[in-house]
Amino acid sequence: MVHKQSSQPRLSQGSYAEFEEDTSLLLAPRLAYFAGVARHEHVTRAAQELGVPQSTLSRAVVRLEQDLGVALFARKGRTVSLTPAGRTFLTSVERALAEVERAADSVRADADPHAGKVAFGFLHTMGSETVPSLLRAFRADHPRIRFTLVQNYGEAMLGGLRSGDLDLCLTSPVPDAPDLVARRLDEQRLRLVVPDDHRLAGRRRVRLAEAADDVFVTLEPGYGLRRITDDLCAQAGFTPRVAFEGEEAETLRGLVAAGLGVALLPPPAVARPGVVELTVTAPRAVREIGVAWLDGHPDTAPVAAFKKFLLSRRGRLLPD
Repeated sequence: MVHKQSSQPRLSQGSYAEFEEDTSLLLAPRLAYFAGVARHEHVTRAAQELGVPQSTLSRAVVRLEQDLGVALFARKGRTVSLTPAGRTFLTSVERALAEVERAADSVRADADPHAGKVAFGFLHTMGSETVPSLLRAFRADHPRIRFTLVQNYGEAMLGGLRSGDLDLCLTSPVPDAPDLVARRLDEQRLRLVVPDDHRLAGRRRVRLAEAADDVFVTLEPGYGLRRITDDLCAQAGFTPRVAFEGEEAETLRGLVAAGLGVALLPPPAVARPGVVELTVTAPRAVREIGVAWLDGHPDTAPVAAFKKFLLSRRGRLLPD
C-alpha cells in the first residue's frame, strides 16, 4: 500500500481489501503514541513522557491518521486537540491498551518464580492418591505456586502439550514422539479384577491366559490402559472379548462387581466390595508411567521447578 502525503489520503479499490486485512498490523505500534498525545494535547510533553524524540512521535501520529484516512487532531503549533473522530478513536484505543496491560500482567504473574502457575495434566487413575501426594510434597517448598489441573486420557493430554494448554503431563504408556520429551518415572502393577463369585476368585495369583474365555470391561480405544490391556492379552495368546467400554477405572470396577466382566486395572485407592484383585504372573502386567513435555518449549520458573521435582521422584512416584 502506498501512503500519500495529503492530510486526507484515499485508498484505491485494489488496495482496500489489503488495508482491511492488515489494519491491526499497521496501527498497533502507533496506538500508545496516539494515546500519549491525546492525553497531554501537546506533542512535546507527550514525547517527554513516552521517552521518544518529538519528531518520531509527530511522524507516528501523522502516519496513523494517514492509515486511517481520518484527522484525529486539530493542530495549532505544538498544541493539539482531538477531533470528534479522535475522541471516538481514543475511547477504543484506551480499552485496547488497558487489555494489553492486563494480559502482560497476567503472563508476568504466571511466570513469577514464587507464585506463578503450572498447567499439569494427569491420568484419571492418578487423581485420587498420586497427584494429591505429589502436590502436597512440592508445595512444602513452593507454597504459593498455583496449578491448573487437567485429568484426561493420554492422547488428549499429549494434544494439550502440543497446543500449549499444558506444560507437563503424567501419562502411560510413556510417549515416543519426535516433538515431545518424555522421561520414565515409575511402573505400576496391574491386577486382574474379577467378581467375588468368579471361578478364579479364590486364587491369589493367575496367568492372564486363564481369563481368555471371560468377557472384559475396558477403557475406550485411545486410552493408554486399553492399549496395554490389548497388548498383554495378545502376549497371553488371546484377543479379549469386550462387553463394555468406559472412561473411568472405578466405573469398570463397578461393572466387574456387577458380574459383567473382568478387567485389568491398577490398584484402587480404596478397596471396593464385590471384587477380588489378583496378581498376574504371566505376562508381566505393569504399566510404565512417565512425565512428558513439548520439546524446545521454554519453561517458566514455576514449570522448571515442578519438572525438576517430578524427575527427582523417579522410582518413588507412586504412594506405597
